[in-house]
Formats: sequence, structure tokens, C-alpha cells
Amino acid sequence: MNLFDSLMNELQQTLITDDRWKSLLGGLGNTVLIAVFAILLGVLIGLIVAVVRVSAASSKGKPVRNKFSHGVLIFFDKLCGVYLSIIRGTPIVVQVMIMYFGILALTSLNGVQVAIISFGINSGAYVAEIFRAGILSVDKGQMEAGRSLGLSYPKSMTLIVLPQAVKNILPSLVNEFIALFKETSIVGYVSIIDLTMAANLIRSRTYQAFTPLIIIAIVYWVCVTIMTQLMRILERRLAKSDNR
Repeated sequence: MNLFDSLMNELQQTLITDDRWKSLLGGLGNTVLIAVFAILLGVLIGLIVAVVRVSAASSKGKPVRNKFSHGVLIFFDKLCGVYLSIIRGTPIVVQVMIMYFGILALTSLNGVQVAIISFGINSGAYVAEIFRAGILSVDKGQMEAGRSLGLSYPKSMTLIVLPQAVKNILPSLVNEFIALFKETSIVGYVSIIDLTMAANLIRSRTYQAFTPLIIIAIVYWVCVTIMTQLMRILERRLAKSDNR
């Protein structure tokens, strides 16, 4: 059997035999599902953490009008600091395993849902820094202008500062999604059939290590390339809108 025939035989066993391509497709579906919902959860968590930290930092050195609300803000700022330290200081695979085998073990959540929560919490720690940088990149005069118009601090942040910050950080958020998409390949540790786990199962049945792994590597590469191109299109459109 020549090299071409051998390659065709391996491809047939990996993809065609027993409809194994369906396993890869299902695994890809779980990978996309986890990544999409995890980044949405991460954006929500990251936004809240960033606003708390920026608000607490801006209140330092200023006269306190309401000691109770200021105390609550400082408490949540400290809590966010602990959250960021723990999440950024431990491996994501350990966090997923703690969630799956420990914290959420007694719940009715399935593996995919646990993975979404775990990756969402992890992503939130990194998205928080992205949002914080975006908020700080907005000129302080924007907040002062909102307050001078009679808007409260929350309204000024929501209506004036955050829209500008989001525009500045969109490319970074896309990069975070790309990184998260690739990081989901570790969910096989908790028996979730994602793209990588599907390839490992096929490899265990066909005894072929090379072909299944090369196929999923190509799938990951194609997906990331598409997302990268979409990010570049987004950056060009944002640049055009800035020049108007």
C-alpha cells in the first residue's frame, strides 16, 4: 500500500467508518456552545468587576457623602480583588475540575453547563481588566461633563463612558473569545465530548494518533482564522468611524 492509499484509508477510518465525522461535528458544536455562552457570562462578570474597581479607585481621596454606600463599595472592591487574584493565579483546568467534581457536583447541571460557568468565571477575570483599561482610556472630562449636566455617577458611566470604552476594547474582547475558544479543549478532563475529546475517542478506536489530531488542528485553525478575519473587518470599520 502506497502513501496515498494509506492516507485515504486513515481518513476513511477517522471520518467515514461508523459515521465518526458526526462525533467530530458534535464535539465542535459543544466547543462553540461553551465558548459563546462562557464569553457572554465573562463579559457580564468582567463589566461588573471593572465598574466596581474603577468606581472604588475614583472615590479615594474624595469626601465621603454616604459612609454606608462607600463602605459597601470598598467591600465589593476588596472582594473583586480576591476574585481576580484567585482566578488569575490558578490554572483553568484546575478550576473546571473543582467546579465539576466539587462545588457543582451535587447540582443537576450537566457537564456543558458546568463548563460554561467555569470558563465564564475564568474569562470574567481577564475581561474585567480589559474593561478597566477601556474605561480608563476614556478622557476623565467625559465623566465630569456628564456630572455637570446633572447626571448621576451611574448614569454618566452607563450613558457616556461605557459606550466609548466598549468601542475601544472590542478587538481585545474578540481576542479573548479566540483564546477562550482554544482553551475549551481541556474540558475532556471532566468527560465532556468537545472537539478534542471526540478526536481522542476516535484515536482510541482506530489506533491512529496522527490523523484525528491533524483534522481537529485544521478545524481549530480554520475557526480561529475566520474569527481573526472578522476582527480585522471590525477594526477597519471602527477606524473609519473614528475618521468621520
